Amino acid sequence: MRFWEFLLTAVIAELTPGPNMGYLVALSLARGQRAGLAAVAGVALGLAFLGLAAAFGFAFVSAQVPLAAQALRWAGIAYLLWLAYNAWRDPPPGAGDELGPSFRRGLVTNLLNPKAAIFYVAVIPLFLPVPAPRDQLLLLTGCFVVIATVIHVALVVGASASRALLFHPSRERAIRRSAAVGMALVALWFAWSTR
Repeated sequence: MRFWEFLLTAVIAELTPGPNMGYLVALSLARGQRAGLAAVAGVALGLAFLGLAAAFGFAFVSAQVPLAAQALRWAGIAYLLWLAYNAWRDPPPGAGDELGPSFRRGLVTNLLNPKAAIFYVAVIPLFLPVPAPRDQLLLLTGCFVVIATVIHVALVVGASASRALLFHPSRERAIRRSAAVGMALVALWFAWSTR
């Protein structure tokens, strides 16, 4: 197992823009740090679930059924566009105070994130012997979840700090809608870059 090379690759992969990054920054700008951190928890759970699925056979299924991987890709793109639409609309009073929806959206965004699934299926095996021992695969999965979570928390804290500097009630709608446009652009970029 090439552990240190894997850690460096995981950091670089997580610093590459993708659906999680776009969603977390947009959410933190629009709703603040508490909502962003709730979404990070959902994303971390989704990453762990995808890693376990890969360790127990998802990689085999997606390799044998390419249509499943394409369906996952388009579902993720559609979900990001729905999140952008939802962020564009004016929220009902008190909507920003609820953390459950942010957690669930973070979870679903990540479960439908083809970038994460592809990382587990195509990248992690490069650092393991063939056939890959399941305990080593689970170790690398755990490390990847930790790295991703640390980077995601940093993104949320940074975006929230920017929000605090930029936020004024008269600009709240413009900030939220700018974040929605950014999320839609991430979805379109992801559709283009994964074609």
